[in-house]
Amino acid sequence: MDSFWLPVSIILSILSSPVFSLTTCPCSDSSLCNPVSSPPRKEVLVFQRRGTLWKSYDWSIVTTVAMFGKYDPDLMCYAHSKGARVVLKGDLPVARLTNSTYTKLWIKQQVKLAQDQFMDGINIDIEEALPKSEAPLLTKLISDTSKAFHEAIPGSQVSTDVMYSPNCINECCFDYKGIADACDFLMLMSYDEQSQIYGDCIAMANSPYNKTAKGVTEYLKLGISPDKLVLGVPWYGYDYTCLHLTQVTSSCDHF
Repeated sequence: MDSFWLPVSIILSILSSPVFSLTTCPCSDSSLCNPVSSPPRKEVLVFQRRGTLWKSYDWSIVTTVAMFGKYDPDLMCYAHSKGARVVLKGDLPVARLTNSTYTKLWIKQQVKLAQDQFMDGINIDIEEALPKSEAPLLTKLISDTSKAFHEAIPGSQVSTDVMYSPNCINECCFDYKGIADACDFLMLMSYDEQSQIYGDCIAMANSPYNKTAKGVTEYLKLGISPDKLVLGVPWYGYDYTCLHLTQVTSSCDHF
C-alpha cells in the first residue's frame, strides 16, 4: 500500500473489505461454536493453508490451528470438537503502526471477524523490517490486540510469530521481550533460516540444529519464560541444484 495516510472513511472501507462472515453457527452441534476454554497447556500449533489435509492431523496433540488460507467452517467445527482452538492470521503494513486511528480500527475489525467466524483468537504474523526506534509501536499494537481479544472473547489466544533469533534477523528489530509479555506466546519461525544471504547461496539445512538451538537460547537470555516459546519446525525442505562441482573439495561452489 502507498505510504500516505488515507482518510478515515477510506480506511474503514479497506478494513471492511469482503471476508467470510457467518451469521449462524455452521456446526451440527451449536455448542461447537463456543470459544474453546482451556487452562495453560503445551502448545502444538499448526498452520493450515489450503486443502483438507487437516482431516489427517493427529488431533490427540494439536491444540491450535492458525487458518492462513481460506476460512473453512468445517475445520473450525471439527477442531472445536477436539478441544483445539482456531485462530485468525493477523498482519498489517508496519508503515501503518504510526497511525493510531488505523491500528484501533484494525484491532476492532479483527475481533469482530473472529467473533463472526466463531474463532478463538489471532496469530499475529508481521515479518516486515522494523528499526529498533519503531519497535515500541509494534509492541503496543500487540498489547492492545491482546487486551481487546481477551476482553471480547474470554479464553481467547493471541500469539505472535517471530524470527528464529531475536538478533534483528531480516532487519526485524522487534522488542521481543515486550511482545512476549504482551501476548500469550511467541511462535519461533525456526525454518527458512537461510534468509540473509550476502554471498553465494550454499546448500544447508532448512532448520540447522545448532543455529536453531542458539536462537532459542538467545530468547531465553532476554528473560522470556520457556512457557512463552513455541518452536516452529519445517516439514519441508529444498532441492539445491549443483552448477559446478569443484575437484578440490568435491562440493558445489555455485548455486
